[in-house]
Amino acid sequence: MRYRKLGKTGFEAGDIGYGAWGIGGAMWQGSKDDESLAALRTALDLGLNFIDTALAYGDGHSENLVGQVVRDSGKKIFVATKVPPKNQLWPARCGIPITEAFPYDYIVECTERSLKNLGFEQVDLQQLHVWNPEWIESDDWQRAAEDLKRAGKIRAFGVSINDHDPDSALSLVETGKIDTVQVIYNIFEQDPEYRLFPKCIERKVGVIARVPLDEGALTGRIGESTTFPPGDFRNAYFKGDRKRDVARRAAALQRDLAGVEGSLPEIALRFCLSHPAVSVAIPGMRSVRNVHANVAASDKGALDDATLEILRKHAWHRNYWAD
Repeated sequence: MRYRKLGKTGFEAGDIGYGAWGIGGAMWQGSKDDESLAALRTALDLGLNFIDTALAYGDGHSENLVGQVVRDSGKKIFVATKVPPKNQLWPARCGIPITEAFPYDYIVECTERSLKNLGFEQVDLQQLHVWNPEWIESDDWQRAAEDLKRAGKIRAFGVSINDHDPDSALSLVETGKIDTVQVIYNIFEQDPEYRLFPKCIERKVGVIARVPLDEGALTGRIGESTTFPPGDFRNAYFKGDRKRDVARRAAALQRDLAGVEGSLPEIALRFCLSHPAVSVAIPGMRSVRNVHANVAASDKGALDDATLEILRKHAWHRNYWAD
């Protein structure tokens, strides 16, 4: 495992982290707690030291599992969680005041709930689960972040940027009032490189790259006949002709990578790690097998320029969440 500075937090994070949405047991179906716990423990044994969870993941169930494993490990693990919008609107909508999404008392209350779920006295990173640039001057989130830090409830504060809208956080990063941003970044979604990443490097804001495997599209294992369990969000995410489109895109990518060593998921993770702005990529890992495969990508390091040039041609502008 290789380690990088997480912005100005002072924390050295393993560049492959653990995305804990899938173990929450709600929108991702098919996970079993014993398998999730085994995957988490294996990840920590392999040197992983960054876990990203959220209060909304299974209504705290993901936090419960993460807290159990971290407490039992006796290791210093950097744990990040998130405050869900009070109005339950994902993504944040323009024209909605912050008092409907993240009022001061609500941010504090959710942080206390997360601490209880985790079994911690302090969480390393608290994040707003959505972001609207209209909130930048709001006192609610700024005062909550400052008061929670002062009270020792959190160490750092950041935001999770709306899906496929990296530029919405440019003005926020410029303020220097946040420690991290979490953003969708992968071979298909390359837009953060253009404006957000240079600004994060300039302001020393840590970047958490989420969805590095594009909800499974970059595993090469989704085809037209792929099925998902009832109630799984991927039934809607990959609705209609989307599985066919994903399969064609992944096949074209694999053809172009025929001479490059490594599986498609490994190359996808190394793509994220090749950008100097990225502090940590957080794939979901619900099995021990996937933990071993994903953590191994860290040891391989950045991709060479020739491979990156191939991948640049596969940027794909679309938003399955919005359509």
